[in-house]
Amino acid sequence: DRTLEALYLDPLMQRFRSGGGRIYPDGTPVLLLIDFKSDAEPTYAALRDVLQHYADMLTSFEGEAVRQGAVTIVISGNRPREMMAAERTRLAAYDGRLEDLDATPPAPPSFIPLVSSNWNSISSWRGDGPLPDADRRRLRETVDRAHAQGRRIRFWATPDTPAAWKELYDAGVDLLNTDDLGGLRQFLISYHSH
Repeated sequence: DRTLEALYLDPLMQRFRSGGGRIYPDGTPVLLLIDFKSDAEPTYAALRDVLQHYADMLTSFEGEAVRQGAVTIVISGNRPREMMAAERTRLAAYDGRLEDLDATPPAPPSFIPLVSSNWNSISSWRGDGPLPDADRRRLRETVDRAHAQGRRIRFWATPDTPAAWKELYDAGVDLLNTDDLGGLRQFLISYHSH
């Protein structure tokens, strides 16, 4: 019973229907990152068939046109770039990497709306003491490049500490990865109350 449908898509569809076409009352869209660990092409082909059943709530992509839905699917991990890029219409986007920020010509944000990278590509800092100034500049420059291209950005393998969350948040990182959901929630509530 531990399927993508049972754990994620069906509950989201239930909220979408009961919420009048929204997941959250304020209409904030959900980003669902699906991390492929198996062979890219057959996994994507199977997922594409599943997503058709949920098309009403999903963001759709046709060329550079985006029809925003209540849920946006982004494929990460072992991604089938050529297969996805060849599709005229998609119900999922592609999770880029830092090198995609330097591509000429760049892929449109409708194909790569999110760029993800290992934290070690920016810094070896593990959250102890202050973030070195050179690393802070590299972080902010990277975030600014992604935003200038209309993309969101996230890092995995970041230090899971309030000091790291503050640096990432202050730099404008769009998605904060954590295994400490309660701790991050408390940090964000406290940070916004000051």
